[in-house]
Amino acid sequence: MGPLKGLRILEFAGIGPGPFCGMVLADLGAEVVRLDRPEGQPGSRRDFVGRGRRSVALDLKAPGAADVVLRLVERADALVEGFRPGVMERLGLGPDACHARNPRLVYGRMTGWGQDGPLAQAAGHDITYIAVTGALWSIGRAGERPVPPLNLVGDYGGGGMLLAVGVLAALLEAKTSGRGQVVDAAMVDGAALLMAPVYAMLARGRWKNERGANMLDGAAPWYDTYECSDGRWVAVGPIEPQFFALVADKIGLDEAWGSGDRMDPANWPALREAMAAAFRRRTRDGWAAVFEGTDACVAPVLDLAEAAAHPHNAARGVFVEREGAAQPAPAPRFSRTAPEPGAPPPLRGEHTEAVLAEWGFAAAEIAALRDAGAIPAA
Repeated sequence: MGPLKGLRILEFAGIGPGPFCGMVLADLGAEVVRLDRPEGQPGSRRDFVGRGRRSVALDLKAPGAADVVLRLVERADALVEGFRPGVMERLGLGPDACHARNPRLVYGRMTGWGQDGPLAQAAGHDITYIAVTGALWSIGRAGERPVPPLNLVGDYGGGGMLLAVGVLAALLEAKTSGRGQVVDAAMVDGAALLMAPVYAMLARGRWKNERGANMLDGAAPWYDTYECSDGRWVAVGPIEPQFFALVADKIGLDEAWGSGDRMDPANWPALREAMAAAFRRRTRDGWAAVFEGTDACVAPVLDLAEAAAHPHNAARGVFVEREGAAQPAPAPRFSRTAPEPGAPPPLRGEHTEAVLAEWGFAAAEIAALRDAGAIPAA
């Protein structure tokens, strides 16, 4: 089920953005086969990012392994890999070799720096890539060091999600042209792209090139978090005047703060102090009850254990339970081609022989690969 039903995608096992891309595509209904190394940990049913696909264990350096992959490529619509530039070419599995077997193949490449440029061969992680885009520098309190935003900006938003969009765009184009192409997705590109609204505000004089000095970075007292009487927190974001008026009324602020004075940064310290004192008068859940269903843009800050139980999340099924633990459900929703819940994450090589047989390998060929050590014993 799902809007991508019928698409076949090969995913070379990796970490971070590549598996996230594979999860998104599998969630949307694509048949995603992950090519794993034969050695290593067997995997976990709780590795939720690995859900919805099957695993083939293949030693890419074994004799004949490259031809196995190329035969799979002949039946695939897209391929996703996250090696450093040049690795796939040295394995005999670069875009030229793959397109010689399947000219319609969309070849997705996920790296930190991209396929070219002076840093293309350098190692890095999410924090490295977002550091050079202005994203990391912009997150944090004034006068304090930048704060890593988990690894959401580089690995997942600017990496895996961007790769998924690129692969889908290229697949759509291939339906018209009959030709595949290479999708060069780089986390540095994606993190910069996510910063486009901030750069736009900077260009229009609506954003200071300073950390913790702007409306959306925690400087404005009406776009921040506040501690409550029980030591827990609420998120407060009434940007529009009518929404702020609701907050001011419900927490008992002086009427003067309902005017445009709140927009003047010179007034922010005093307003922050007044709001902090007000929110300390109730518990977090007490405030949540006060604001629930209003336009005040106030919400309780939930921890990871609490999020799935929030009434809205529960009613909408934002989280599902698998293997005794909560995990985010597939998104977005579709009215006609709703995806079914994905299969549990596979163990390493769990489907090797079944997938090879389905994708055109004869029993004797599979046995020969097993004897040669290219695939593990059944």
